[in-house]
Amino acid sequence: MATEPQEQTVCAKGWVRTKRGNKNVTFVALNDGSCIGNLQVVADPGTIDGEVLRKITTGASLSVVGKLIASQGGKQAVELQAEVIEVLGEADPEEYPLQPKKHSLEFLRDIAHLRPRTNTFSAIMRVRHAMIFAVHKFFNEKGFVNVHTPIITHSDAEGAGETFRVTTIDPENAPKTEDGKVDYTQDFFGKETNLTVSGQLEGELAAMAMGEIYTFGPTFRAENSNTTRHLAEFWMIEPEMAFYDLVDTMDLAEEFLKYLIQYALENCMEDLQFLDKRFADENKGKPANERSDMGLIEKLNFVLENDFERLTYTEAIDILLKSKPNKKKKFKYLIEEWGADLQSEHERYLVEKHFKKPVILTDYPKEIKAFYMRHNEDGKTVAAMDILFPGIGEIVGGSQREERLENLVTLMNQIGIPQEDLDWYLDTRRFGSAQHSGFGLGFERLMLFVTGMGNIRDVIPFPRTPKNCEF
Repeated sequence: MATEPQEQTVCAKGWVRTKRGNKNVTFVALNDGSCIGNLQVVADPGTIDGEVLRKITTGASLSVVGKLIASQGGKQAVELQAEVIEVLGEADPEEYPLQPKKHSLEFLRDIAHLRPRTNTFSAIMRVRHAMIFAVHKFFNEKGFVNVHTPIITHSDAEGAGETFRVTTIDPENAPKTEDGKVDYTQDFFGKETNLTVSGQLEGELAAMAMGEIYTFGPTFRAENSNTTRHLAEFWMIEPEMAFYDLVDTMDLAEEFLKYLIQYALENCMEDLQFLDKRFADENKGKPANERSDMGLIEKLNFVLENDFERLTYTEAIDILLKSKPNKKKKFKYLIEEWGADLQSEHERYLVEKHFKKPVILTDYPKEIKAFYMRHNEDGKTVAAMDILFPGIGEIVGGSQREERLENLVTLMNQIGIPQEDLDWYLDTRRFGSAQHSGFGLGFERLMLFVTGMGNIRDVIPFPRTPKNCEF
């Protein structure tokens, strides 16, 4: 938008946010979605037909031709003195649900197709775009190759079984085997298939040929969790690097997160300032024990200004065992012994209360981590790492991968993964195996942190959750 108007004639198109005025003048706030600010359109009833002015209501789409002049008001630098206004699409004020008032996030989730027209969600979508671009920019600058891994797959990378089945079989007339089970040999792919839960395993194949690669694609979990942190469809960024050990991977992940946050601060400040104010207003309404000690922009700078604290899971358990919330039974999930699976409340305590900086935990018990993680020499732990952020808890999870064929086969047998199902994966251990590592960053988790939103359903355009698959 021009900030030094020279009374040039322009054509502006957008949607009406608000309309006000009197019999002598009408002011219209027009927004085209490109930024948080509105363009003020000034319409003189002597110039613009009264019937046209009547049709201008909140939500209507307009094309306005006029002169861009210095604004008479103090809230904007320029305004558009309308000469011709065309109402491209009316919005019946009796039916249009986004009237100029504050709407709850719950209400807006029910009209997700319209919520990008609000300041909050247009800001989130612009930040989301910037973060997508920054992800590709970071890896491109470091020489990584982007690999598209399959969305439909026969494998369950996590081994948890929470997958969405992909089939063309008629559920009412399914072919059966002799023992009465569904005969998937007659299905489209000739075997059971599902939507992917991770691109990691296929990403490892590419890394063991091309060195450094990353995937950035949709992933799916059929976990029946109706929480503020779970989606059934979400986006994952998963780099895989040949010849990296766990320390190399931690260094890369820390650099990556700081790069993304720096990019947001340098390129999205107008939207972040709006979201920062929104974050502060929301924070005031929370119970004292749930309030954030930092504002949104302050929290982003907090990550940039601190080296991430690195410690082992064992050291973290010792800290948590001795912590006041644990001793006074304030934790919902009490830490009683080594081997406990850490919850978000424990992770946030370490970040926000104990270290007061982002934390990287390493060397988790093997029983609570995935089969593909490299076993440490102690026989108890694996070379895994999680990065913990304020307000979020875990934002990145990664590990050095188990490159030793015999060890990997043993681990698969222990948890019941048939060797023939992942024979292709084992080939990378049979032929030219080498040390390699990788991590995963849930893109919507990153968006929660960067935007300050409290519910993961509000940082993706069309959330998919249990009993909810609209649009």
